Amino acid sequence: MEDTEATGPDECLVSMKSVVKIYPDGTIALRGVDFTLRRGEIHGLLGENGAGKTTLMKILAGVLKPTSGTIYVGGRKVGFSAAADALKLGIGMVHQNLSLIPSFTVYENIVLGLSRRQLLNAKEGINKLMSLTGLKVPLDERVEGLPFGVRQKVEVLKMLFRNVDVLILDEPTTNLTLTETRELFNVINGLRRMGKSVVFITHKLREVLEVADRITVLRRGRVAGEVPRVEASLNLLAQLMVGKDAIPAVSRGVSTVGEELLIVRDLWILSDLGTWAVKGVSLTVRSGEILGIAGVEGNGQKELVEGLTGLRRVEKGEVIFRGQRIDNLPPSELYKLGVAHIPEDRVQVGLIQDFTVNENSILGIQRSMFFRGFLNTLAWDKVVEHASDLITKFNVIVPSLFSPVKYLSGGNQQRLVVAREISKEPQLIIAAQPTRGLDISATEHIRGLLLDLKKRGKVVLLVSSDLEEILQLSDRVAVMYEGRFVGVKDVGELTEDKLGLMLGGVSD
Repeated sequence: MEDTEATGPDECLVSMKSVVKIYPDGTIALRGVDFTLRRGEIHGLLGENGAGKTTLMKILAGVLKPTSGTIYVGGRKVGFSAAADALKLGIGMVHQNLSLIPSFTVYENIVLGLSRRQLLNAKEGINKLMSLTGLKVPLDERVEGLPFGVRQKVEVLKMLFRNVDVLILDEPTTNLTLTETRELFNVINGLRRMGKSVVFITHKLREVLEVADRITVLRRGRVAGEVPRVEASLNLLAQLMVGKDAIPAVSRGVSTVGEELLIVRDLWILSDLGTWAVKGVSLTVRSGEILGIAGVEGNGQKELVEGLTGLRRVEKGEVIFRGQRIDNLPPSELYKLGVAHIPEDRVQVGLIQDFTVNENSILGIQRSMFFRGFLNTLAWDKVVEHASDLITKFNVIVPSLFSPVKYLSGGNQQRLVVAREISKEPQLIIAAQPTRGLDISATEHIRGLLLDLKKRGKVVLLVSSDLEEILQLSDRVAVMYEGRFVGVKDVGELTEDKLGLMLGGVSD
């Protein structure tokens, strides 16, 4: 007899029961989780970094196999060996780290893997789908030249073109601007009207309250609670998620601003395509000051940070730190001079995924601090002691110091990067999107660390697309648009509305 579960019309489309996931290194990600998804529902899956949200949905999408537990789709018990099996049943997932091929066009990425029969009239079908959903993308452009928000639309279209009934979105707003987030929410609501079911994975309380019909909260691999949106509040969700009320925002406070330590004059930097990404930028930052750089992604912030940290060549202009020219010095030399860097891409730039927590904790300082004299070998006892101190002080949750960092949640990977860079006791820290993808407690923890550096007289250059973060932490704000600063203002002169106009290139 076929194993089925009774369902009513428009009720339970997906049911997951007692799902357990234990990774090969012994990490327990899920401890008997139950989850249901109704037809035509937007279901928010909320939790801190490492709570098990992504793991649970990767199991539903066929990417991971559960250690134990059962899954029902449409009332029928199913088992998936691969993501293709889940797709056949109409379940697709858009991952936080997008899986598009940069050198392919948008169209080629959408149809990748389809049969010849499915390719017949595919472009016409995609155009109809774009009109129906409002997801407009340039089909003939290569993905590598597109902003992140557009790439994400491509991933959603790719899933919808495969006729999924269940669309799983993993932290979909992490790299989006406010405008792009609004557009995404409109698309999600449109999908619900089309009868699609959407799982919205997030750690952002306000967003889940805005878009979800029902909210399931995970904490440490267990379901902490499930509430309809109409009964939910910020404090209730925070209580379920972290065990206490919504965490109060850190205060900028007052600090003594000293001498100019970082001076940038008429900086010009090329993009990967050979065009000017940074066009004559000048700035100064004083000791005990946080200068925030705001801007919609793709306006030169990435190239500016890479130029200042030795990862990209400065073609013209000069960078002076503590009276010394540092432009075009390699990162290793910059570290010796007291410059630290929290990169926006922790996966590709901040960490080596196959290295252990121990090894990643000393990147950049391994030769200067942990090599043993004439033997030229690492002093592993000191490395382990250093890594242990970092994870304790910065509350990094790891299965083991000897585990590869790829087994850490995204939030704990970010905490490790921040811990490592701040532990170098820098005089200047360049922080690019330092809280991207982090839950509320981790976000406030890292913001507090940056403010502490400021209070100790350090120089902080904060590059962030989070306007709340920029306004909360910065003493002054420079807004970047098409490679130039359209204005530099004291934070007291700015409102979100005024800052929004400047982000669009409107200066005084």
